[in-house]
Amino acid sequence: MFCTDGALTADTAPDQSKKPSILRSLVLLWMFIGFSIPVNAHEIRPTIVNLNLTDSGYELELLLNLEAIMAEIGPEHSDTDESENATLYDSLRRLDSQELKTQFDLFHDQWIDSIDITDSSGKPISHQLISIDIPETGDIAIARDTKLRLQPQLDGEVSDVIWSWPAKYGTSIIRVNQANGEVNEDDYSAFLANGEKSTAIPLSGSLNQTSLHVIVNYLKIGFAHIIPKGLDHILFVVGLFLLGAALRPLFIQITSFTLAHTITLALGTTGIIQLSPSIVEPLIAASIIYVAIENIISDRLQRWRPVIVFCFGLLHGLGFAGVLSEIGIASGFFFTALISFNLGVEFGQICVILICFLLVGFWFRHKPWYRQRITIPGSLVVGAFGLFWFVERVFG
Repeated sequence: MFCTDGALTADTAPDQSKKPSILRSLVLLWMFIGFSIPVNAHEIRPTIVNLNLTDSGYELELLLNLEAIMAEIGPEHSDTDESENATLYDSLRRLDSQELKTQFDLFHDQWIDSIDITDSSGKPISHQLISIDIPETGDIAIARDTKLRLQPQLDGEVSDVIWSWPAKYGTSIIRVNQANGEVNEDDYSAFLANGEKSTAIPLSGSLNQTSLHVIVNYLKIGFAHIIPKGLDHILFVVGLFLLGAALRPLFIQITSFTLAHTITLALGTTGIIQLSPSIVEPLIAASIIYVAIENIISDRLQRWRPVIVFCFGLLHGLGFAGVLSEIGIASGFFFTALISFNLGVEFGQICVILICFLLVGFWFRHKPWYRQRITIPGSLVVGAFGLFWFVERVFG
């Protein structure tokens, strides 16, 4: 029976007659969110920069969202639809490859002049665009990656190069590749945000980066994949929090989740297990839906919950592995980078839990109305986003 203020009494089971209306509310809330969020959402991903050493120096190969850069959508947005320039972005996204190339030609000088590349003495190195590969339009709901190749204009001997990507263009990830495809265990890679500069990269190829550099670099990459980039992972963790804000059961679930995604992160990054993102990403969305629905229909943590969370952690680990594979790991620091990335993910998840606990759990978890006013409404929102993502990722 409900008390007069709408809270459950301590010795009363949830009113089963309320469950259908709760599920109807979930559907209605999803419809509201689904129609209020434009279907052509595009995540803003880091620019991948390959510095390919050659016998005569080097070349740069950039993989980026060209439309976002041309529309001046900066890193303050996690998705292009959040920007006031979203309409311009969408119009550029609809152009075919030749039309976009024509528009880029008008933007080219401004763009290439904004890239700050120097040697270790601070002397600027100018670059020339030697090729551009723009995919055909395809599904406009999926951001396309344009490949640009730049060649340095060297007017003398240069022994090293420092890469810097303007802060207004967002994060860049730079990787050094040896001449003639050779593998060097000390190959350099770095995650650079907010206009950070790379280490001076010697063109001789002997960079000898330290383990500390690798640890710090991949901790940052792992953390950034949760906060602020991993909204789906964040909502999964929030869903775990909502059913019970007590720290002990949360610790059990997060530990289960961590063990699982550690396994598939390692297996996925090494290529032992490979699943297409078209399979993994909808299943990650489905995991969010499941957790939200269980929160709504169950008023206590069930014994099987850590097992279910472990299974979903396997899926999320494959999602993390896709990101890490795209970034790449120097062979000599494989396990150091893998563990550091995983720890960065964990720090991100712990931060999510702590924020939820400080904002909600610390103050309200013992209130008799916690489930009715926080768990169920919060789970409705989490489940609505999960359902929206599932539909978008399957049919979008």
